[in-house]
Amino acid sequence: MSLPVGNETAHAAFASAMESGALHHAWLFAGPEGVGKASFARAAALRLLAEGASPGTLPPGFDVPEGNTRSLIAAGSHPDYRELTRQPKDADKPGVDLARSIPIAQVRALQPLFMTTPSMSSRRVVLIDAIDDLERGGANALLKNLEEPPAGTIFLLISHAPGRLLPTIRSRCRLLRFDPLDDAAMTGVLRDALPECDAAEIAALVKAGQGSPGRALGFAGLELAKLDEAMAAIARDGDPGNARRSKLAKLLAPKAAQPRYEAFLDRAPAFIAAAAPARQGERLRTALDSYDAARSLAASARGLSLDSQATVYEMAGLVAKLGE
Repeated sequence: MSLPVGNETAHAAFASAMESGALHHAWLFAGPEGVGKASFARAAALRLLAEGASPGTLPPGFDVPEGNTRSLIAAGSHPDYRELTRQPKDADKPGVDLARSIPIAQVRALQPLFMTTPSMSSRRVVLIDAIDDLERGGANALLKNLEEPPAGTIFLLISHAPGRLLPTIRSRCRLLRFDPLDDAAMTGVLRDALPECDAAEIAALVKAGQGSPGRALGFAGLELAKLDEAMAAIARDGDPGNARRSKLAKLLAPKAAQPRYEAFLDRAPAFIAAAAPARQGERLRTALDSYDAARSLAASARGLSLDSQATVYEMAGLVAKLGE
C-alpha cells in the first residue's frame, strides 16, 4: 500500500514513533478532508499489524510485502483490525446514501474484542474514519477505552474538524496534523489519477480542490474549466444584457446537470473570493459583500432545495457585480 502524496513530515513523525518502540496508544490524524489522512492511517495500520506479526523482519518505512497480514486486511477478515465508518442505509447499495453518523452500536461491538488478547501478534488496531461522525454516546463510550486502553490496542482516529471533538478525547490522543497540498503536488496527483484530462481542466480542479486531492477528484468529469470560463466572462464586464447568466442558468437547470450544478454552488463563492485580494476600496467591499451573499445563497439552495435555474441566475448575478 503506497503512501498518499504530501504531508511527508506527518508520515515521518509517525514512522519515528513506530521505530522508537514507545508508540502512543491513540493518535488523532487531523486536517482538511481529502488530504490523505485516512489513506495514511490504513497504510500505518497495515504496517503496525505486519510488524507485530513478524517483528524485525520488515524493510524500513511503511512497506509491507505480500503476505497473510495484507491479504487478511484486504479481505476484511483480519482478527486484530477493526474499522469504524458510516454505513450505507441500504445494505444492498454499499457506498450509496450513507448514514449521517457512526452509531454507538459500532463502538459497543468492539467491547467483546477488547476483553481478549490480540490473535496474531501483540497488537490490535482500531481505525475510525471519521471520529467527527461518531454519535455523542459513541464518543463517550470510546472515551472509556482511550482512558483505559486495552492491552496492545492502538487507536487511529481521523478528524476533519478536531475543534468539535470532546476535549477529553483530544487530550488522550497524540495529534498528527495534515496540511493541504501545494499546487505542484495537487497537479501531480490529479495528472496521475486523471490522465485523460487536459491541462485546463487539471488547473481548474487544482483551484477547486483547495489543497485537497479528494475534494478535487470529486469534481472530476464535470468540466470545471468551462464553468470557470463562463464565470470569468460574466465577471469581465458585468454581463449588462444578462445573456451569459441566462445561458448558464439554463445549462445547469436540468436534472441531468445536477452534479455540475452542485459543483457550481461550490465554485462560485470561491471564484468571487479569489478576486478579492486584487481589489481595494469600494471594489473590495463589493467583492466581500458578494462573497458573503454567494455563500449564503449556496447554503440556502441546498438546505431549502431552491429552484436550480433561478439560483444559478442569482448566483451569476453576484459574480457579475465584480465587473460592474
